[in-house]
Amino acid sequence: MKMLSGFARVFTLFLVASNSIAADSTPPGQTVTAIFAGGCFWCVEADFDKVPGVIATESGYAGGKLQNPTYEQVSAGGTGHAEAVRITYDPAQVTYEKLLDFFWRHVDPTVKDRQFCDIGNQYRTAIFYLDDMQRNAAQASRAALEKSGHLPHIYTEIAPAGTFYPAEEYHQDYYKKNPIRYKFYRTSCGRDGRIGEVWGK
Repeated sequence: MKMLSGFARVFTLFLVASNSIAADSTPPGQTVTAIFAGGCFWCVEADFDKVPGVIATESGYAGGKLQNPTYEQVSAGGTGHAEAVRITYDPAQVTYEKLLDFFWRHVDPTVKDRQFCDIGNQYRTAIFYLDDMQRNAAQASRAALEKSGHLPHIYTEIAPAGTFYPAEEYHQDYYKKNPIRYKFYRTSCGRDGRIGEVWGK
């Protein structure tokens, strides 16, 4: 409990400090984009849709070199892409730093090239930044997490976003279109159970 309290204290200091840097950098009425990879993009999309201030989410592929990759190509491995989600949000309602905090607490950063039951580089965790502000904030958040000592290792990649390729239409809002299949997949994959182990209740 002392370690978790220490993590919470360090991360709170990070949020307070970084919010003062970036909260007012976007003109009123404009939206901002963020890209995160946290394993299966169905689950990442479903999680971020619950965040107040998030306007839209889109599943896709980021971090690779192959142009216009398909799901079959990415899932087979070798393209360099990760399943990722592009998030459109209102910075007046939620800051990038708070999205970072939410991201960390909904993935398992302690493993390399996998998340839960999905194994491979395409399921790695990553923060794909779109500008210097996002890069600096992502690096500061990881540094704060490392300083907290809460996790033994952090393998989450921080890299430039590059081109984001939207996934096929049947992947978009999958948890809404196929709620029974989605729930079965998420439960059988052990995502929520492992997140509970890593971060606590």
